[in-house]
Amino acid sequence: MNFIQTRGCDKNTPLSVTFSQAILSPIASFGGLYVPENLPDLGREFLNKHVNSSYKDLAFDLLNRFEIDIDSYVIKEALDLYDKFDNSENPVPVVKVKENLYISELYHGPTRAFKDMALQPFGVVLSSIAQKKGEHYLILAATSGDTGPAALETFKNRSNVQVACLYPDGGTSDVQRLQMVTEDAKNLKVIGINGVFDDAQNALKRLLASEEFKKALKEKNILLSAANSVNFGRIIFQIIYHIHSYLELVRQKAITMGEKVYLNVPSGNFGNALGAYYAWKMGLPVEKIIISSNENNVLTKLIKTGKYDLRDLHVVSTTSPAMDILKSSNIERVLYDMFGYKRTRELMQNLEEKNFYELTSDELAQLQESFDADFCTGDEGKVYIKKTFQKNGYLMDPHTATCMKSYETCSDPKIKTIAYSTAEWTKFSPVIANALTGEVDAQDIKALASISNEAKLEIPSMIKELFSKEIVQKTVIEKEDIEKEILKFL
Repeated sequence: MNFIQTRGCDKNTPLSVTFSQAILSPIASFGGLYVPENLPDLGREFLNKHVNSSYKDLAFDLLNRFEIDIDSYVIKEALDLYDKFDNSENPVPVVKVKENLYISELYHGPTRAFKDMALQPFGVVLSSIAQKKGEHYLILAATSGDTGPAALETFKNRSNVQVACLYPDGGTSDVQRLQMVTEDAKNLKVIGINGVFDDAQNALKRLLASEEFKKALKEKNILLSAANSVNFGRIIFQIIYHIHSYLELVRQKAITMGEKVYLNVPSGNFGNALGAYYAWKMGLPVEKIIISSNENNVLTKLIKTGKYDLRDLHVVSTTSPAMDILKSSNIERVLYDMFGYKRTRELMQNLEEKNFYELTSDELAQLQESFDADFCTGDEGKVYIKKTFQKNGYLMDPHTATCMKSYETCSDPKIKTIAYSTAEWTKFSPVIANALTGEVDAQDIKALASISNEAKLEIPSMIKELFSKEIVQKTVIEKEDIEKEILKFL
């Protein structure tokens, strides 16, 4: 399968590229992204075939349906990393929380967040391609809190790759920050910036498109790629768990095969939701995809009004910081799928030049056929955390809590909903401790102990150990100095 470009093709790039080319150089013509030329049509036959399959068998077959140019032994090695999750037989448990609401837990990997689902195998694949080609790559990662730890974990000490990870200083939880700044592998560089996630992501996109930066790297015999969800190598692994979660409901006899469900996705950069959209387009029986946001609710406004309006907007710091994002990169891939490359380029240029675009009424109607949305404030989220724990015995993090409101406002209660839990409670313990016990401004280490005592839950060893590790990565800079700092690292 080949990959094409969301904003059309300029004269400097080929009309289509292979999967390996798309993940090695993820930014396409005119600043666009790569998408599959065609999506595989899975149909009922594929679902029936895998109703009793392991997660790895499902994943291997799905990747084969994309006909990606990666050797089978490399794919198997990449998927074997799921064996290191909490339960090697089922790395993504799906848990019933209340009548017709099920939570797909995506956080049972090494960094306790959903980014492990895609980044663990992605690291093996990209490093393998680089070694096979005899090339060396700089992998850029911009993080609002979860991509960074997962990218660093998967790439540490891998051959032919170095990683520069950008995060907003003060814009992540303590645990997320510690997961990054205690990494000591020599091929990793963690850079805090005085700014917000959008600043980090804008810097990443600028560097990926900068011929001058690429020339400076070339002088060091280094090529450039990215670990963010602008890279389709991330997205392809995110499609899998939506299909798995549906099959889990079939296995649990919660639904019959072919019965439609809602997929309720907490969304920041929209990669998780895009995976759901592609799974639906490939044949998964879905009623609608529900987008759950926090106070940075640009996606809610887009889906409700057709307007993507960033004029006079600034990122608001919330209790769900991984979603503190205004420019959701992967919405572009949905625009392309629905409206084609010419309209996508026009809309994205308007956003870049004017901080605004607006869909026509027909385009909005088409978007709303697939998506609905609502947003949840931090205070509302804490109420949902406490209420769900007390009434249903289920403890969730503040990102997952945003799904609870949209479950109430956007779903038909007669239809089953799969909501996605993107992080373990350990990643955002001060917010959860405040929700459960009322304690205020507790540091993570104290809040973890409080929740552990209240909920009778063990703190995982990989989280406990963070607080005694040496802080190795101490760089915090102005956003204007990012390029200079990266070149100094190299």
